[in-house]
Amino acid sequence: MSEPQGTQPPEDSTQRLPVLDKGETENGDGPDRSESSAASGPPPEPEGEGGREGRFWSARRVPAGIVALLLLGLTGLFLYDIVSVRAGRPGMGWRRELARQLAERPLDDTWVLVGAGIAALLGLWLLILAVTPGLRDVLPMRRTHTGVRAGLHRDAAATALRDRAMEVAGVQAARVRVRRRRADVRAVSHFRELDDVHTELDDVLADAVRGLGLSRQPSLSVRVRRPGRKG
Repeated sequence: MSEPQGTQPPEDSTQRLPVLDKGETENGDGPDRSESSAASGPPPEPEGEGGREGRFWSARRVPAGIVALLLLGLTGLFLYDIVSVRAGRPGMGWRRELARQLAERPLDDTWVLVGAGIAALLGLWLLILAVTPGLRDVLPMRRTHTGVRAGLHRDAAATALRDRAMEVAGVQAARVRVRRRRADVRAVSHFRELDDVHTELDDVLADAVRGLGLSRQPSLSVRVRRPGRKG
């Protein structure tokens, strides 16, 4: 005989109880609470290596192109002069004058020192370009996948923070400037208490900065003022 529906099983029988995960146990609620907390919880951990990402390196196409053109032109002139001398023609006047000046002028001459200083500055500039990454306008983002790097332009980050700041009640205008280590926010509030607006801006923008996904989160500098009087 089939057992009628709605009857309770005997006390001696063994039953399989539902298993709750750790998140549900800590919350003390059922599956509905677990699903909502999973939807609003922190993002998953990155698959790649942790830590801060380095800046993007610039290709330095403009300085490299200028140096290449200068070297090409100088090498071409010297090569043409050497071929001309080998063919029995006199060398170029500027090269003979340069050789004479270098042979006659002492090392402490003013023009020699000026030329040496210019050459040293150019060499130092090239060395700085070689050892610095460049691309200061691109902020590196956290690496979530191995072998994939992403960057966010400063203007795009500033626009995102400005849009979030404009959502705060009482903010009439906002100006945001994002640097590598700091984000400067200047807001104008036409109603509400300035302290209340400042506190809400701090909370909203701190959440917005975390949402940008930057490898190195910039610190916030928020200032709120009243609009100036017209006339």
